[in-house]
Amino acid sequence: MKQLEGYCYHAARGFLPQLLAELKGYDRLDGELATVLGPKQKAFWVRNVWKNPLVIDFSSIGDAARALRAIQRNWAPYPGRFARRSALIAEKLPPLPDKPKAFPCELPDTPMGAFMLIDEDEMLAAPDCSSPFPNGEFEFVEDREGPPSRAYRKLWEALMLAGHMPAAGEKCVDAGASPGGWTWALAGLGATVTAIDRASLDPRIAALPGVRVEKHDAFTLKPGDFGPTDWVCSDVICYPPVLFDWIEKWLESGLAKNFICTIKMQGDTFDRATTERFASIPGSRVVHLWHNRHELCWIKVEGDRGLGSY
Repeated sequence: MKQLEGYCYHAARGFLPQLLAELKGYDRLDGELATVLGPKQKAFWVRNVWKNPLVIDFSSIGDAARALRAIQRNWAPYPGRFARRSALIAEKLPPLPDKPKAFPCELPDTPMGAFMLIDEDEMLAAPDCSSPFPNGEFEFVEDREGPPSRAYRKLWEALMLAGHMPAAGEKCVDAGASPGGWTWALAGLGATVTAIDRASLDPRIAALPGVRVEKHDAFTLKPGDFGPTDWVCSDVICYPPVLFDWIEKWLESGLAKNFICTIKMQGDTFDRATTERFASIPGSRVVHLWHNRHELCWIKVEGDRGLGSY
């Protein structure tokens, strides 16, 4: 068994080129998993990061499983090379939960490991990964009747990773609310929601208790127009600098406590400069959620547990 001083970066789905562009080179590439020796590098387009991986030699499938169990309980196979052999090893390990999760739910408080065969008798394994879910993947039990879109899953995921969510009676601003997926999720937690968009909300969402609709461009409104606010949420389709300028006004005002905002990229571009500006805001972080597409999520939440970061 050999300890590697480095990290393995598992690219977000479909964003391996973006990840490789972020990294300052890599020592090996296995599918969507880039291994980089040396200090931790800042990367946003990841679903999971393996910390200080090990190289483990083994003589048989049973020997490989015993080696992993001797380190810890939870191991997820990454199906790179020798996928069938990896699956046989996984069958000899304690099973991992694979059912969709109801919201809200408790996240695992024990480390999630990952392993991959790099040869028939050699594997790369990390007992501690950034994501609490196997290979960073998980799904919610979906509500197919209440919300008007599936965008609510992004907000649910961000709230679960932060470990803190709106409480009954708390005041929320939902910018870019149409058709109302995030407003539906916030109202479902008992919060009062000011939903802002130039487009109309689904009438069912607009009629929910505690929801007030403003047909307006949110970015032309100032924090003082809202007063003290518990949560500022945004899933607006806009250029990242426009979102940053608006959020900066909120931060300067001191009127908001918690923020969850989607940073949407334009086309195939990655506005790294603006993303870095968001990430440098004290007490906040930027992650790629499992339910994100060509976008990132900025989280600034009081008491953030930091799950999903590394």
